[in-house]
Amino acid sequence: MLTNDHIHDLNQPLLDDHHFRFSYLTDLLARRSVEVQPVVQQLINFQVAIPSWALGTGGTRFGRYPLGGEPRSLEEKIADVALLNRLNRSSNSISLHIPWDIPRDVPALQQQLKESGLTIDSMNSNTFQDQKEQPYSYKFGSLSSTEASVRQQAIQHNIECVEYGKQLGANIHTVWLADGSNFPGQQHVRRAYQRTAESLASIYEAMPSDMTMLIEYKPYEPHFYSMVIPDWGTSYSLCQYLGKNAQVLVDLGHHLPNTNIEQIVGRLLHFGRLGGFHFNGSMYGDDDLTTGSSKPFQLFLIFNELVDGAQDQAVTNAAVAYMIDASHNTKDPLEDLLQSVENILGAYAKALLVDRAALQEAQENNDVVRAEEILRDAFLTDVRPLVAEAYRQSGGALNPVAAYRAGQVRQQLIQQRGKLSLSTGL
Repeated sequence: MLTNDHIHDLNQPLLDDHHFRFSYLTDLLARRSVEVQPVVQQLINFQVAIPSWALGTGGTRFGRYPLGGEPRSLEEKIADVALLNRLNRSSNSISLHIPWDIPRDVPALQQQLKESGLTIDSMNSNTFQDQKEQPYSYKFGSLSSTEASVRQQAIQHNIECVEYGKQLGANIHTVWLADGSNFPGQQHVRRAYQRTAESLASIYEAMPSDMTMLIEYKPYEPHFYSMVIPDWGTSYSLCQYLGKNAQVLVDLGHHLPNTNIEQIVGRLLHFGRLGGFHFNGSMYGDDDLTTGSSKPFQLFLIFNELVDGAQDQAVTNAAVAYMIDASHNTKDPLEDLLQSVENILGAYAKALLVDRAALQEAQENNDVVRAEEILRDAFLTDVRPLVAEAYRQSGGALNPVAAYRAGQVRQQLIQQRGKLSLSTGL
């Protein structure tokens, strides 16, 4: 199943064209006083976690179209992420969701992770749907519920996730709440917030000192009158309430249409509270499509803020955790994830090419056109040779999607796991 030797062989016919394109871009950027290798090295260093729930075909409330060969167990999910990482060398961690990914044999999983060169990035709790064995329903809220028994059940579930994380070496615990209301008067909004804060505090106290809690926000869905954590300001206020190990998680799909997400990123960096990203593509809402597929300029502007913050010594924000959060309704999930990683790296590479000194000068002089042209110049640069070179130098495939197809990976997975195999999760 696509060994390193196979990837090396698949790269050979592509090398001449790659060297030509990379050499041309190297010369072009040298004319702008940009040294290429440091940019390539930063691309090599960049890692984005793969979520366990995105390895199978997703669905909508109207239906699901299974592809076959989906991972049926946590072990098979780890194997799939290991395959993705062999292809692009940019996905060396996996994010797990409980109860879909409860570890049964921790020493065996630890050994598999070690042999695959992977780590567990984060643990994600699930209080947005009822499980068969749970005694109380989350229909009217979990951590914000008016019923103490429901809140305690949700708190205990999160603490169990923290314990699984400790066993597997994860240093992040992610909380997303579906809590909210559909009708005016249904919920006392201030009390719901306070109950949520107190519940989160109980979970926070159970975390080890080296673990970070990421709090995700969403303006609507599944509730359409109010969400308990609808925006970054609410998430930020909860983080302030909890302590220094609580950070805001930004999901690119969790914003109202036309929201200036890059401004939110800049604000959170300024406050030192940007903890993580869930990457995906969005046209209308929480579409969970391929990252960068429909709004590549927005993705670039977000990375422009991230790079600017990383290069500014006045910014004291801790390292940001990156993860893809997507649903694959019509694409092969593994191909979709490879595309997302490549688009993310491309946006990052373009942001690294921005002439920061010239941009700052234009901004200070209120030269609106010059500032915009500096960003456009970086965005319109074809950085695909830089991304491919990062793949090559780290031992990956020059063209991961083409290598995946040439290796007939999906066909092999169907043979191994069956045409009707279904992954756990959404």
